[in-house]
Amino acid sequence: MNDVIQLNQISKKYGHFSLCELTFGIKEGYITGLIGPNGAGKTTLIKMMMGMVQPDQGSIEIFGKETTVKNAKYKERIGYVSDENYFYDQLTIDQMSKMIAPFYSQWDKETYRKYIEMFKLSPRKKIKELSKGMKMKYSLAIALSHGADLLIMDEPTAGLDPIFRRELLDLLSEHIQDEKKSILFSTHNTTDLDRIADYIVFVNEGRLVFNEMKESLPNKYMLVKGNKELLDRDVRKCFIGIRETALGFEGLLNHNSEEARYFRDQAICEIPTLEEIMYFTVKRNALYV
Repeated sequence: MNDVIQLNQISKKYGHFSLCELTFGIKEGYITGLIGPNGAGKTTLIKMMMGMVQPDQGSIEIFGKETTVKNAKYKERIGYVSDENYFYDQLTIDQMSKMIAPFYSQWDKETYRKYIEMFKLSPRKKIKELSKGMKMKYSLAIALSHGADLLIMDEPTAGLDPIFRRELLDLLSEHIQDEKKSILFSTHNTTDLDRIADYIVFVNEGRLVFNEMKESLPNKYMLVKGNKELLDRDVRKCFIGIRETALGFEGLLNHNSEEARYFRDQAICEIPTLEEIMYFTVKRNALYV
């Protein structure tokens, strides 16, 4: 199984924030979700993959070749979707598209028209007149119109209504049926990834927490809910993260730990969602009353 993206010992420092020697791969032919709280380093990682930010140390390989200024041709094979607006506000959709198309040797006019119609975008409308959701739809139309082997998407569902969000997820699932296509999907909305992701990369405070198959996570984590009488100081320390209220507690444990085996007979034990795994990891040992 090949890696379409490989990060090797990547580090980057911005003031008080640092990415710390990150090493992981993104598998070819799959949808990989990139999760983490605000400020975790997700957008910085994506911008480094796109060559917009240079790492202080380490290297990035995409399609088996290191990303350098001299080797920028790899970008032609990437469809990039960002929640930031990189288009010229004064141009119409049609004018902007005519400016973009020559940069891609595999640009397909018919595919582009199909998505413009599917997303109900008016070619004569100016970029500045588009809502945030419409700009995201336009970015998607561009990204899907030049035969990209890799989609890199930074918060692609931001600003989209629930109906189109579900349609987009179905569209991405269809796109990935070609086993040579790959998607890296960064989002705060982990329910999207619960539906479509094959792998999950979790970063927090500039460090890699895990890079796992989504299906393997139930074998790694367990969510426990019970009465506070089950807790003491030592037991609390065994949880990855814990939340307490006047009515009880819920917390995240390593699935195969001794404590997990104990709580299976004493409390309610469930498979955690991605959101719960992220929440309890980030809020490690936080106390709420």
